[in-house]
Amino acid sequence: MAKTVPPTTTDAGIRVQSDEHSLTVSPDGPIVLNDHYLIEQMANFNRERIPERQPHAKGSGAFGTWKTTADVSKYTKAKIFQPGAECETAMRFSTVAGERGSPDTWRDPRGFSVKFYTEDGNFDMVGNNTPIFFIRDPLKFQHFIRSQKRRADNGLRDHDMMWDFWTLSPESAHQVTYLMGDRGVPKNWREMNGYSSHTYMLINEDGEKFWVKFHFHTNVGDESGNAHLTQDEAVKIAGEDSDYHRRDLFDAIAEGNFPSWTLKWQIMPFEDAKTYRINPFDLTKTWPHEDYPLIEVGTLTLNENPVDWDTQIEQLAFEPNNMVPGIGLSPDKMLLARGFSYSDAHRARLGVNYKQIPVNAPKNADVHSYSRAGHMRTQNAVDPVYAPNSYGGPAAQPQVGGEATWYSDGDMVREAYTLREDDDDWSQAGALVREVMDDAQRDRFVSNVAGHLADGVSEKVLVRAFDYWKNVDQKIGERIEKEVRDMIGGKSNAPGMASAESIKQG
Repeated sequence: MAKTVPPTTTDAGIRVQSDEHSLTVSPDGPIVLNDHYLIEQMANFNRERIPERQPHAKGSGAFGTWKTTADVSKYTKAKIFQPGAECETAMRFSTVAGERGSPDTWRDPRGFSVKFYTEDGNFDMVGNNTPIFFIRDPLKFQHFIRSQKRRADNGLRDHDMMWDFWTLSPESAHQVTYLMGDRGVPKNWREMNGYSSHTYMLINEDGEKFWVKFHFHTNVGDESGNAHLTQDEAVKIAGEDSDYHRRDLFDAIAEGNFPSWTLKWQIMPFEDAKTYRINPFDLTKTWPHEDYPLIEVGTLTLNENPVDWDTQIEQLAFEPNNMVPGIGLSPDKMLLARGFSYSDAHRARLGVNYKQIPVNAPKNADVHSYSRAGHMRTQNAVDPVYAPNSYGGPAAQPQVGGEATWYSDGDMVREAYTLREDDDDWSQAGALVREVMDDAQRDRFVSNVAGHLADGVSEKVLVRAFDYWKNVDQKIGERIEKEVRDMIGGKSNAPGMASAESIKQG
């Protein structure tokens, strides 16, 4: 039996007579203004692309389920993390610096964001595929992103301004070491780990507070999350299939090969944070596992592809301020700033009522907020529209209790974090090179850094870059310097080639 084809309609549900022919005065005559369907099609087309995200513009995602498999109730009262708790989830993976049409295989950190549709509302964990980040103060974030994007004069990405920023920001060394290693170009999203990077707070039923870092370890392939492409493979794929990672995820789920991750926590007792040898809220640092070992929490599985990428993925909005009872923010300056900046970015990009878009709407009981009106509002406001009131409007619930708070005092200052015993910008990056990477990984790391530096970086920035890597590890820095000098020398001696410095000087 032939499948019934539904009729084409306008967006108002009115049946359309033709999908191919405009209304004209005779077959060869002019188009008429009263062809309302043609006008609707052209006008909608001109407006069908919402602005892309500022960072993390290129990406995709899918939907799935979460299940808590362990008993971690002594750390949090969050219902979603009680034994056996389940909920629907949405995930998005992305690159940081690339535009919406950029290749998936550029060397860049990968965003790793999860939305848990819990019975207490939405909980969003907005992380990356690395456990740290480039900077620790949000005042530098805008400058950092601009340094990774494009120049004002020619609209091109420029390695010189990247390294100029990094070498003037030594706190970036740990993350740049990750970036230039294998994890800088993941093989695919399915075999990639994800991390909160930030420190969050957990609160249990007794009001006890703990600090926590989230680690999502892939269950596909090696749980190290280090499945990668070489630089040559990444460049080749970028030219052959710029949507390589997006296609891989979609095809795997369509074929029933559902990717999954095991969530593990590092838990730090609340009081430990006051005296721990490194600042536990510094986003450029990790917590050593020997001090705070991983404990298993549950499993996240992706098993459903989007059916409308624009409404379900491009309009999907994550924000660190979506916290359910039992989970909260921390004194991490970057996290506190993101608690504002993400939601504000969504208001600018999607409209003030972006949480009414179905993919962003909570799946628990009806929302009872005092938000009203605004662009693209679809849910009716109900009187009274103010609080306090005596007409039965929604009331706050003090008994929920347990907000994420901590004691703080002192003068308001613009200063860096107070340094602790083991707080420095180089030691964890050096340990990553010496103790975590094997010889083959170190060789690839040196090659990746040298190739990046030899591509148009000015002499004054090169000198700082060599010192930067010698601070991480003297031998690695020397190897990088030698390889860069050899590359630049080879280029300057080749016909028609000039050194990086001569190019910069014109």
